Amino acid sequence: MMINIKNTWLYDMVGLVYPQLCCACKNRMNKQEDLICFQCLYELPKTNFHLDKENIIARHFLGRVRFQEATALYFFLKEGKVQELMHQLKYAGRYEIGVKLGKILGRQLKEAELWQGIDGIVPVPLHPQKLKKRGYNQCDAIADGLSEVLECPAFYDAVVKAENIESQTRKSKEERWQNVKTVFAIRKAEVLQGKHLLLVDDVVTTGATLIACAEQLLGLEGTKVSFATLACAKELGK
Repeated sequence: MMINIKNTWLYDMVGLVYPQLCCACKNRMNKQEDLICFQCLYELPKTNFHLDKENIIARHFLGRVRFQEATALYFFLKEGKVQELMHQLKYAGRYEIGVKLGKILGRQLKEAELWQGIDGIVPVPLHPQKLKKRGYNQCDAIADGLSEVLECPAFYDAVVKAENIESQTRKSKEERWQNVKTVFAIRKAEVLQGKHLLLVDDVVTTGATLIACAEQLLGLEGTKVSFATLACAKELGK
């Protein structure tokens, strides 16, 4: 029989020496909390874009690529808690943060009328060199959480990154668009074609990466694409 350590005196003793801290605010958590404290979960800046077909992400992509729906879970604010969570997910080895937030996003989509009929999840891939350095793709973690809640498969290696482009972080809007052209390639067309695919990334700023990846998917017969990210810049595209 498996014992839940959180319900034992051992958890309390370990907590005195190695307290479990919230990944967002760094304060100590209680037994009922996991990774992110209840206060932070309540305070994280939710977008509620999943309820609005004409949200700012959807308007940003309109006319640039053919898509069904687009959403982000939170607003990305400089020096804010969402930025801290994204940093830990990408650079501090905290894969489990992506899974947890993916589940939260999945629960939103599962209950929203606009988001019914997703057949599969495609995480935006990393180039093998960056994947080797980081140890995992943060988008795979998000896809894990989404897949569990939405009860549909995640196609982790069906799309690959064909070029190892430079980081997008310090590039202008135009440079980002030019930097991602033709960098993605379809690896397993047979499992993707004819499906409504949820393309997943961690943060959307210009949307260049999502569009470049979506264009490859949309080249498959009968394929539809929607976009979902954990975070979105308030001034999208700037």
